[in-house]
Amino acid sequence: MLKIGLRGRFALLAGLVMLVLCLLAVGLTNAARADGLKPLVFFTNRDSDDELYVSDPVRRMSFNLTRMAGWDGTPAYSADGRWLAFASNRDGNLELYRMAANGSGVQRLTDSDARETEPAWSPDGRRLAYVGDSAGNWDIYVLDLVTGETRQLTTAAVDDQSPVWSPDGLSIAYVSYRRGNWAIFTMDVDGTNSTEITTNTRVRDLDPAWSPDGQRIAFASDRRERNFEIWVMNRDGSNLQRLTNHSGMDVNPVWTSDGTSITFESWREGNVDLYRMRADGSHLERLTFDDARDGDPA
Repeated sequence: MLKIGLRGRFALLAGLVMLVLCLLAVGLTNAARADGLKPLVFFTNRDSDDELYVSDPVRRMSFNLTRMAGWDGTPAYSADGRWLAFASNRDGNLELYRMAANGSGVQRLTDSDARETEPAWSPDGRRLAYVGDSAGNWDIYVLDLVTGETRQLTTAAVDDQSPVWSPDGLSIAYVSYRRGNWAIFTMDVDGTNSTEITTNTRVRDLDPAWSPDGQRIAFASDRRERNFEIWVMNRDGSNLQRLTNHSGMDVNPVWTSDGTSITFESWREGNVDLYRMRADGSHLERLTFDDARDGDPA
């Protein structure tokens, strides 16, 4: 009979625990997709490392999607919910990666001396907009996942960040410092027709997020009391509405795939956690309760 030593038993037990956690993570992603909503994926520094987690807010259970030394962050879902793009420095430089929504099949997408981060999928799943600094400052680029070709969309001598693709595939919203403060712009997907849609030069507007119907953009702004709150506006910048009102900073909004709710990152309880509210700002719900920082919801 084969005898297993104490060390071997611990290794076997650890392997079984890892298998159970992986199966639970897969179950969470599949179950949530059957409900028509993408599972909540977010960045966290739990376990003394910077990883991506998937969460089931109903059962308050969260599991690793990534388990590599280094920083993994800025997750972004493909429109069909099958894929996640993210940024990582696991190979020594900040690059873009892709994996299945359950964390399997990780694939490196970029390989350069520059840094690449903040990926955003085109609605057809063929391209990724992202932020890179190969030109000396942060600019918006597009990577064609089929051909591997990249195209630089912004060339201003200031930082352009946080690209997000409109659901109709015709526009990209982004944040720029080109007027001496952070403002939200839109442009055509070839980089032309750049238009500033938040024009108050005395405030900072960040983190644009298109609604699934493409008619509204949620964003973070410090235009009241110099504290960042979640706002929503029409796609042309009109009809601004404030959704949150708290002394803690609220940033990084993202719409649920059915357009009924907005998930965001907040400091309101003295720690960075994720919250969700209806698209009109009502029915606020806390989603994460860990002492670590939980942010970058997707």
